[in-house]
Amino acid sequence: MKILYAIQGTGNGHLSRARDIIPILQNKGDVDILVSGIQADVDLPYIITYKFQGLSFIFGKKGGVDLFETYKKSKVRKLFKEINSLPVEKYDLVINDFEPVSAWACYLKNKECIGLSHQAAVLNAKSPQPKHIDVLGRSILKNYAPTTAHYGFHFKQYGKNIFTPVIRKQVRELRPANKGYYTVYLPAYNDERIIKILSVFPNTKWEIFSKHNKKEIQLENISVYPVSNDAFIQSMANAEGVLCGAGFETPAEALFLKKKLMVIPMKNQYEQHCNAAALKEIGIPVIKSLKEKHLDKIKKWIDSDIEVPVNYPDITESIIDMILEKHAAPGAIILGKKIYSEKKFRKIALKKIITQLGA
Repeated sequence: MKILYAIQGTGNGHLSRARDIIPILQNKGDVDILVSGIQADVDLPYIITYKFQGLSFIFGKKGGVDLFETYKKSKVRKLFKEINSLPVEKYDLVINDFEPVSAWACYLKNKECIGLSHQAAVLNAKSPQPKHIDVLGRSILKNYAPTTAHYGFHFKQYGKNIFTPVIRKQVRELRPANKGYYTVYLPAYNDERIIKILSVFPNTKWEIFSKHNKKEIQLENISVYPVSNDAFIQSMANAEGVLCGAGFETPAEALFLKKKLMVIPMKNQYEQHCNAAALKEIGIPVIKSLKEKHLDKIKKWIDSDIEVPVNYPDITESIIDMILEKHAAPGAIILGKKIYSEKKFRKIALKKIITQLGA
């Protein structure tokens, strides 16, 4: 079975989740990988068949998406060319993690596209929503990467086809400890703003992972590091708490590791405000921005002993199996853990018969 797995490359969460999903898919069929986007800081340890610019949201330095930079770097003509050039028709199955090129290529060619993403869960009517509904933001989220079937990951199982987060094997195998410092990842803020606010707490040690700095900086109680997958998860594993944006993967992994968590949703990012609503519902403190007026809330969080229990079992392969069994191409044949097209199965069977006759 020929599978195209398409991944959004804006931010690191999609690629982090893909690290566990790709080897499972590779055990089921022949997999080509597509990545589009220009904002990720982590790489995939797999061969990427298609690397596109796609349509990326550009992080700003004042707490949100930089809409002007997003517009400037949106090469619409190139996006259309990428969509039209992608041969989705040669695949038996297209699985899409909020990736626009493959989604629109499938849409234009009337081909089924299976959404497997956090965004699919956010758009579900049963998932938590912020008090103020952003009509434009929700519309963008809904139409950015249209799919024909929807399977999603969220902090809780809010409804049908919504599953608990994919916690990477690399994180599941960690042995968490508490060394008293706090891990910080706020890519929508510049280092100066983060350091200015956190230096107000001189008795608290902070390890900041910066999207805007490629060199390590050591201050009195603050360390700044460039983003690195291995260094970040090790920092998080040994931290007392995690202060981060209201994305999905990092808060989910912090909860899994039983860390204190505080989140700051990005401005102009509807999905993060939905995540913040969901996290607040389960007891996670949320602040609107990294400003001096929220210092008391940060201090209260530092002094607290908040631990929100979660149960995130490793069910990724069973989800993949369910999707493959439900959406495999007509005539597909399941043999053990592999799924074959009827044509390929006949070739394999014929080859085995010839080999046996020759023996």
